[in-house]
Amino acid sequence: MKPIVCLYCEGNDAKLAVLTKEKGAVKILRVASLTMSRTLQSSSKREIISELNREETPAEISFDKLDDIAEIPEPVDTSDVGQLQSSLYGMKVRNLQFIPIITEPVVNYHLYEGQRDENKKKLLQSIITDIQSAKGIVVDEDSVDVTELNDKAMLSVFIEGDIPCVQLVNLLANYNKRRYLRIPTVKTAELSLAYYISKSYKFFPEDNTLIIYIGKEYSKLIFLEGQKLKHIGTTLDIGTKNLHTYDVYFSKILLEMENGGIPKLDNIILCGEDRSENLILSFYGTFPEANVSELKFEGLDTSMITEDDIANLALFAIPLATAVEYFDELSKEHVGINFLPKYIQENQKFLQFGWHSYALLPFLFGATFFFTFQILSSYREIRELDFEIDRLTQRQLQNQALVDEISPLDSRINSFDATQAILDSAAVGTGIWNKSITKVSDFIERRRNFWLTRLESLTPEEVKIYGFALSRSVLTEFTQFSKDGMLNFINYEPLREKSAFAYTINFKLGEKEEIISQDSLSVK
Repeated sequence: MKPIVCLYCEGNDAKLAVLTKEKGAVKILRVASLTMSRTLQSSSKREIISELNREETPAEISFDKLDDIAEIPEPVDTSDVGQLQSSLYGMKVRNLQFIPIITEPVVNYHLYEGQRDENKKKLLQSIITDIQSAKGIVVDEDSVDVTELNDKAMLSVFIEGDIPCVQLVNLLANYNKRRYLRIPTVKTAELSLAYYISKSYKFFPEDNTLIIYIGKEYSKLIFLEGQKLKHIGTTLDIGTKNLHTYDVYFSKILLEMENGGIPKLDNIILCGEDRSENLILSFYGTFPEANVSELKFEGLDTSMITEDDIANLALFAIPLATAVEYFDELSKEHVGINFLPKYIQENQKFLQFGWHSYALLPFLFGATFFFTFQILSSYREIRELDFEIDRLTQRQLQNQALVDEISPLDSRINSFDATQAILDSAAVGTGIWNKSITKVSDFIERRRNFWLTRLESLTPEEVKIYGFALSRSVLTEFTQFSKDGMLNFINYEPLREKSAFAYTINFKLGEKEEIISQDSLSVK
């Protein structure tokens, strides 16, 4: 579980103890004693406001929420917060829970002798009414609690004014740049100390026990009868700083014994700042029949603290006793006094709303539902469109594959049209070539000493003829036969020991028709 920091503030003195519970054992992680630069003792709201007015403050200050005045932190020297921060060095402050411990004058006690009610809420209402009629004090329901005394009377406890330790915890939160630190409850010093001693010590039912806590400036007297609380004495304004003789204690103790109806003392338990041998001997001298001892914390795990701190654990009796009581309450072993004023609850809320904000909550839920529905619908539509895009993408890929197959066929079709056009154009001059070649073929067939080797197209109407002849006269005869032919070249070239002549003749087709030109034509 998260460690708890029990913080007790009284006057200029502050005591803290950091504890945790592991496997059923309470472990002390750290203890510290702090001296504040100024008093943290509680003051009334009016005193806080007047003090704020005396200081230099902004021009605009709202007092609309006077009941939540605790939200305006009382100016405290930053060195106080620095001391508290240093005492928690090495710990993550956000992971700690803080339990402020209060005492007089914040705490007030009232003996309730009215009718009891099993319903605690109704019982508290009856106690609030009784306090108002007896003392003229109006108490809020979250600032009052009740416990049972040894004679089955009811002791009501209520708080007034500001809680000094809460101020210090809020300043620590600001110091660590946090809005608040977790405060699960507020405990009372006297009742927590009485519970721890009644749990740790076994007394006879008729024994009267005095618990005396001596502080630096104040001292407390708590009386038990058997294991039950009997009487809480008035806080004494004497301590180690202003004590001159122990006789003052004895006179105060005797006065409180008379007020509480306590005839004798069987046990005296000392804790706090002074547990000296001289004090113990003085008590033995005044109450010779009483068993005087120093408060021990033998049931706590002290492995994490120093030897010095172990020897002086009674100095931190109140925060240690409070921690034990709180852990017992969590484990349902005990029901103690707890306070959690409304302003602390409001400060610790994750969302802080006024009444008008709560009125808007239904609209916020409605708007949230509407926008959530719209977003989910849009997500569904987007998902459907993604599926459609995937389907169309696949279709596009299939179509592209078909286009890739069709493209070669289209090219072939287009080339066929071009070929057909060429063939159609070439067919125009086919008759002329046929007639001309037929004439040349008839001439060559009759002469037998004249042949062609190659034809070369010069123009669409003229052809150059290459060939050989065995007689020069046949060349002249052929030129005359063709009428349009012209002998360009003749050369004597023996062929297989026979006389032969190579020749070239420009031969005109003779008819003025459109023919297709050819680059070359070879005849072998």
